[in-house]
Amino acid sequence: MLDELRCESCTSSAVALGAEERRLLLTELEDWQMLERDGIPQLEKVYKFKNYKLAWEFANKVSQLAEEEFHHPSILLEWGKVTVTWWSHSIKGLHQNDFICAAKCDGLG
Repeated sequence: MLDELRCESCTSSAVALGAEERRLLLTELEDWQMLERDGIPQLEKVYKFKNYKLAWEFANKVSQLAEEEFHHPSILLEWGKVTVTWWSHSIKGLHQNDFICAAKCDGLG
C-alpha cells in the first residue's frame, strides 16, 4: 500500500512517471484527480470540512506530513475546504513520491 511507503530523495537523475505508471498508481488513490497545469501533470484533491478551523487543522497536518517526507505540496486553505496538489518540482512531473504523499493525506482525515 502506498501509505506505508516512504518518499525517496529525488535526485537530478530522477525521471517522471510515464502515463501508464501514473494511471496504475492513480487507481490506488481515492477521489484524487490527475490534471495538467502548464504542461506538468499533477495530483489534486479537495477535502471538505464543516468550518474553517477544521480545514485549517487538516492543512497543518498536511504541512507536517510534507516536512516529515521532505516533499512539499501546494495547499489552498479556504472556509470549509483544503485543496492539496502534489507534483515533483525538480522533474516537472509526477514521481512515486507524489502518490505516496497523496495516500498519506487520506490517512490524516
